Amino acid sequence: MNDVFVIGKCIGAHGVRGEIKVFPLTDHVRRFDSLSECMLLSPAEKYVRMVKVKNVRLVNDSVLLTIEGIADRDEAQKLHGLYFAVKREDAAPLPEGRFYISDLIGCAVRDDEHGILGQVSDVLQTGANDVFIVKRSGKPDLLIPYLNAVVSSVDVLARKISVQLPDGLYEIYES
Repeated sequence: MNDVFVIGKCIGAHGVRGEIKVFPLTDHVRRFDSLSECMLLSPAEKYVRMVKVKNVRLVNDSVLLTIEGIADRDEAQKLHGLYFAVKREDAAPLPEGRFYISDLIGCAVRDDEHGILGQVSDVLQTGANDVFIVKRSGKPDLLIPYLNAVVSSVDVLARKISVQLPDGLYEIYES
């Protein structure tokens, strides 16, 4: 399981006093309100350094951060393209039955009728419901809706997801 969660991406400087404009990559944008420190990661998601957050403002669809040691626009602009991340223990708690996408990626998916289907390679967030992209060896990826009627169980510790595919879904990908 992933020990670091990306929560935002620096998309530039805001103003002349070093504020950083961040595009949130979390479902819980208000989680920035309680942020006191976080990690900076490179575009390849490699650790760069820890930073202390002095101030947070939510403006429209963006977050504006003031970080200790960044006092002007030029310094803020140097962070463009970097990611902001938190450790798992500092991540926003999830309600019962919800999972972090990074914990689902790599889980084996098994259907009661068709056996092992493959591994989750990504999760699409469509708005109506999430969709697992299941990578299969030598075959097209399967798209499986994350619905209670389809997903029987999820065990991220065992890295297993059990599903009962709707009639005809498997056959669509086999033809």
